[in-house]
Amino acid sequence: MEITWYGLSCFRLVERGMATVVTDPYDHRQAGYEPLKLRADIVTVSHNSPGHNYLDAVSGEPYVITGPGEYEVGGVFITGIQLDSRAAQGERNTIYVFDYNSLTVAHLGDLDHVPSQTEIEAVGAINVALVPIGSGRGLNASRAAEVISMLEPNIVIPMHYATPDCNIPLDSLSKFLKEMGISEIETLPSIKLSAASLPEATQVMVLDYQSN
Repeated sequence: MEITWYGLSCFRLVERGMATVVTDPYDHRQAGYEPLKLRADIVTVSHNSPGHNYLDAVSGEPYVITGPGEYEVGGVFITGIQLDSRAAQGERNTIYVFDYNSLTVAHLGDLDHVPSQTEIEAVGAINVALVPIGSGRGLNASRAAEVISMLEPNIVIPMHYATPDCNIPLDSLSKFLKEMGISEIETLPSIKLSAASLPEATQVMVLDYQSN
C-alpha cells in the first residue's frame, strides 16, 4: 500500500484493488495549505473541526465515516474507536484502524492524552501509526512518544505539526525527533509498504506534505 501526507492529519491510503481512503480533509482557509483536490472511496473524520472535517475537499461519492463502529468498504475493514478526554464538553475524537489484508494502519486523529492500557488493547496490534505530535489540542512530543511506546507499531508517521505553509500554531517536528532520540532523518514524498517489508523494531518515517 502507499501512504501520502497532505499536511495536518490528512492522508491518502491506496492499495491496488481496494478502496482508497482519505483521512481528516481540511479546509485550506483554516489550515494555510493549498486547497485539497482529492478523490476517495472512503473519507474518515476524527472529530468535528474545519481542520479535519472538510468533506468538500474530496470529490466522488465517498463513504463517509464520522464516528466509532465497524465498517467494511471496498475490501478495507475499518474500526472506529472513541478515545478522548473531552467527551464531557460534547467533543469526540475517533481513532480509526484500517485493515488492508492484515496490514493495519491506525490514525489517531486529535488524540489529546495517553490512553490507558485497556484503551490500548482496544486498538489492537498496529503496523503503522499516524500520530499527532505538534500539541495544539492533540498530543505533544513527549506524550506522543509515550503513546508510541505503548502501541509498539512497526512504523510511526508523525502528523499535525508545524510546517512552512501551516498557519495553525503547532510545535515543530524537531521537538518530536529529539524526544525519540533521532538527530537526522530523511523525508519522503510517500511510502510504499507491504507486510513483508515491515521493520521489526519501531521506525519513524517522515513524509513531505504533498500539494495536489
